[in-house]
Amino acid sequence: MLWSSTANDLIGGNPFLCLRRSISSLAFVALSGLPLSMTAEPAAAYELFGFKFFENEAEPVETVPDPLPYTTELTVSGDQEDLEKSLKATSLLVTKQKQSPSGQAGLLSRGLADLDRLVAQLYTSGHYGGTVDIAFNGTGLEAALGTGTIPGSRPVVTTINVSPGPQFTFGRIEIDADGTNGSLLSEEPSFWGLTPGDTASSGKILQAESRIVLVLRGRGYPKAGISERVIVADHATNKLDVRIAVETGPRATFGTVSVGGTEVTDPEFVARQAMIPEGTVYSPKELEDARKRLNNLGIFSSIRLVEGDVVGPDGRLPITIEVSERKRHVIGAGASWSSTEGFGTEAYWRRRNLFGRGELLSIEGSVGRIGNSELEEMEYSARIAFEKPGAFGPLTKFTTSLGAKQEAPDAYTSRSVTLDAYLAREFSEKLHGRAGAEIFYANEEDAFGTGDYLLVGLPADLTYDSRDDKLNPSKGIFAAAAVEPAYDTLGQNAMVFLKATASSYIALDKAKRFILAGKISGGSILGPSVEDIPASKRFIAGGGGSIRGYSYRNVGPRVDGEVAGGRSLLELSGEVRVKMTETIGVVAFVDAGNAYSDSTPDFDEPLKIGVGAGIRYFTPIGPLRIDAAVPLDPEQDDPDFALYVGLSQAF
Repeated sequence: MLWSSTANDLIGGNPFLCLRRSISSLAFVALSGLPLSMTAEPAAAYELFGFKFFENEAEPVETVPDPLPYTTELTVSGDQEDLEKSLKATSLLVTKQKQSPSGQAGLLSRGLADLDRLVAQLYTSGHYGGTVDIAFNGTGLEAALGTGTIPGSRPVVTTINVSPGPQFTFGRIEIDADGTNGSLLSEEPSFWGLTPGDTASSGKILQAESRIVLVLRGRGYPKAGISERVIVADHATNKLDVRIAVETGPRATFGTVSVGGTEVTDPEFVARQAMIPEGTVYSPKELEDARKRLNNLGIFSSIRLVEGDVVGPDGRLPITIEVSERKRHVIGAGASWSSTEGFGTEAYWRRRNLFGRGELLSIEGSVGRIGNSELEEMEYSARIAFEKPGAFGPLTKFTTSLGAKQEAPDAYTSRSVTLDAYLAREFSEKLHGRAGAEIFYANEEDAFGTGDYLLVGLPADLTYDSRDDKLNPSKGIFAAAAVEPAYDTLGQNAMVFLKATASSYIALDKAKRFILAGKISGGSILGPSVEDIPASKRFIAGGGGSIRGYSYRNVGPRVDGEVAGGRSLLELSGEVRVKMTETIGVVAFVDAGNAYSDSTPDFDEPLKIGVGAGIRYFTPIGPLRIDAAVPLDPEQDDPDFALYVGLSQAF
């Protein structure tokens, strides 16, 4: 039997208006790549421990009129356990049987959709000669559709009997690349994943076609496509012959870039930030990079890059950037808690797109150590910040901020004001850097007494981030290094602050249920003695984000029993993360580290070690983290154990 599908078939009407139960008659449905169902599922609120988030009260959940309950049993002839599992996972009648459809028409519609879905799944498994029979109370789907009724008892007993038939393998495969200017494409089928003798999965054919189109688009042919697909199934030999004809269309260069959908944003700013290089050879990667750059501005809720028609003798392809702007005002809040540091709260107000060119104004505030300190000894901070993207070209951003805070760990009390300004540069998708200037004033009280400091510094940092998920990474590397030469104008001391950190993640299985995570951090301060360095800038370890189990900033050199801080730091952390279910995970971890008086770590001094375990509750906005840790070598003010609660993994 022979079927063929051309570009016209994809655009024209549905050739399957009549119902057939023979799988052979439905080959086009499985191979076209078109969606089998256009039913949209309503968005649901997210519930955590009985509290609902993201719920829109203006849109109540719709109830199904005239719900018709039913039961479903799906059987597959022969010993086909894996195939039966995949068919059950595909079937709407099976997966949605707890959600009653609306009346008999709703159940029949679900059965009709199931026919296409099950056929498509059989084709994915290489079965092209079987049958699918669906019946309701013993009445076949065709007969029930003819009368529009389902006779018999309620709930309706639904049966799905699948006879998959033999599994086909690929026979003769032909990639017709005559329309690709000769050497643009390999005509070797195995290069595209189609090998004679392999299981003839419909998915392999679709994947090969997608790869062909992607390769051509990547070589400058935006209108490339599959002009014809011819499939011949020989039921005598159980072979599937495939012929794929390819058409490139004209080679193109980027033409003019226009912008639509803006309300406040300057369209010229959008086009400049997109950086689509007019006159260069068309590249899908350039478009994807442009979309990411625009998305990183944080001012658009949606971004579409619409390709026009290739025009002119030089093959110019105009691009239209269609955007939808986000709300300009944002209010947010957060909270954290640990048994050693108490509660912490923070809130912010932001004004996006301040002047219509992506500017961001932020006002932030936080209160920490609530419940663990007297009112005057708690930690406070307030900050106002301004950000201007595209300050010196699309890849450069200017930021400045003014902040004031009080820090009050057990080791010291610091009241400071900081004014800074940076130029940040995006060197690549993964590599970012910035450099700037900072003025820092502090009045501090610590183990050495009370002092004032006024530092003028030139900070710079570099960050590399290849993690697949910033809140719950399973692979990749995060590394950051910072340097700041500074001069204390009051104490007339020069100093250099150095800090670096790196973390890596490895998944031990394909499902990413077993993950090893490791982190190392170190730092050094070059310059004067410890007492001439502001306490808030000295290295002191301990607490969440450092050595769990120990008190917050309570690990380091001591003077008369009080932590004074040091001029160097070393911290190590390792975690084993296991995802038990889709929503629950467990973690075992070891943290170690110490701070030292000299500018280089003294490895004769032992590391402070904390061990513990935790639970992760995976939510759509990141894992909720609960950790318990025990210090193995506690000192003064360290607890017997510590608890930490937060959002995202520890690192």
